[in-house]
Amino acid sequence: MLGSMMDRPLLVSSLIEHAARNHGEREIVSRSVEGPIHRYSYAALARRAKQLAHALDRHLGIAPGDRVATLAWNGYRHLELYYGVSGMGAVLHTMNPRLFPDQLAYILNHAADTCLFLDLTFVPLAEALAPSLDTVKAYVIMTDAAHMPATTLPGALCYETLLAGQPDTRPWPPLDERTASSMCYTSGTTGHPKGVVYQNRSTVLHAYAACSVDALAISCRDSILPVVPMFHVNAWGIPYAAAMTGAKLVLPGPKLDGASLHELMEAERVTMSAGVPTVWLGVLGHMRESGERFSTLERVVCGGSAVPRAMIEAFEVDHGVHMLHAWGMTEMSPLGTVCAFKPGMAELPAAERFAIQEKQGRAVCGVELKITDDAGRALAHDGKTFGNLWARGPWVCQAYYKDEGGEAFDDGWFNTGDVATIDAQGYMQVVDRAKDLIKSGGEWISSIEIENLAVGHPAVREACVVAVKHPKWDERPLLLVVPAAGRTIDKPQMLAYLAGRVPNWWLPDEVLVVPELPHTGTGKLIKSQLRAQYRDYILPTA
Repeated sequence: MLGSMMDRPLLVSSLIEHAARNHGEREIVSRSVEGPIHRYSYAALARRAKQLAHALDRHLGIAPGDRVATLAWNGYRHLELYYGVSGMGAVLHTMNPRLFPDQLAYILNHAADTCLFLDLTFVPLAEALAPSLDTVKAYVIMTDAAHMPATTLPGALCYETLLAGQPDTRPWPPLDERTASSMCYTSGTTGHPKGVVYQNRSTVLHAYAACSVDALAISCRDSILPVVPMFHVNAWGIPYAAAMTGAKLVLPGPKLDGASLHELMEAERVTMSAGVPTVWLGVLGHMRESGERFSTLERVVCGGSAVPRAMIEAFEVDHGVHMLHAWGMTEMSPLGTVCAFKPGMAELPAAERFAIQEKQGRAVCGVELKITDDAGRALAHDGKTFGNLWARGPWVCQAYYKDEGGEAFDDGWFNTGDVATIDAQGYMQVVDRAKDLIKSGGEWISSIEIENLAVGHPAVREACVVAVKHPKWDERPLLLVVPAAGRTIDKPQMLAYLAGRVPNWWLPDEVLVVPELPHTGTGKLIKSQLRAQYRDYILPTA
């Protein structure tokens, strides 16, 4: 027996139509690449997204299923592409401009993108890439005629000129909800970056989950500033969740330093923001140096890598801002878990609350998690036993684009590559990436735990632990630390600070003070580069 409910497809276009119809006056604020602050409404966004769809169809010859690439910051024109491209049945492909040029060329060719939309910032990058691109037929610079630059890009078009005069009443086509809506490439796998293709259906379901109270708790009363780039897993789905609820959206453009972000948060009365730990290190540093305060910010979402306890404490104790620790992956759209409290936890002593917040949290409804040993046997959810973390759900991918990297998928589950524990209440904590665990004398050491403790030292800005070969113990930890501005730190101070906080046999065999650490375009430490750099390093204990 089947139910008798209406069969309405879950489409990205329905989100912007809902926002325009029910929250049409709500603001979208952008710091433009050209400089000025731009303001308009959800109703205006919906109209311009339709103009864009007309232009894509009639003037650029974009057909359903064609891939449309972007090299752009968080801004209103990029947001129009989110809805105009996916709404007409084409596939939005957001590119990470912080990747190496050869990686960008590989990805653009692999995806067979038909046109490239780019912000002014990235014109030189696109000019360098253009000769090696096989399928891109059109380049559109996302600016107005007054700021249109001279460029060697073949047939470069001006975004505002392209939209001018286009009808804004185009009805969105009734797509199959499983139609591809967007795609991102992940570099978290071995070999070349691999493509993940999101559906209209999975994107809408992900937005519902993100808005739920036990996830990000997004509502029309929020003013949200996503620091996480719109080229990084669709800004964690926030552009869709904001439209679903009618939340005010504040887009920071290219200015992502602590002072600029704080200024925009205050001016636009931001209640929620989201970004990776390196972003929040910069914001906290600015707050310490300036003595400024947050007047409206209530919560920050942090993911991308494990959040240090010192950061959680600094936001709550110094600023009265609650940090939501979250976890996910490009392959998961990305939301997998959020560390929302269960009843009674908010009233626990601070130390116990912070210990909970260090965990990545509970699976969002729709996501299932399990941990297994290397033979695939399920392990206990006791908060102590750790194993390989697997996930499945309606917004988790079941294969990479062109069926590459099939070893990550097994019997309807996705192998995340993380090693984790899950406790009896469902709280998951990542112990390490499988490839970053340190095996010393047959026992495992978590590099993440040492790193998070190390950055709790007031003289440390950032820390990284890598395994170095040892003739007796197989591997031992090497700790690299970047001093905080105006501070100094040395090995005896660091080891004295860690002593008693980790088992003695976890203590690093060496501590090196370095001026900086390498990061990916999304702010994660590039441990592979550091492992290669220190592969032949001789520890003092060796």
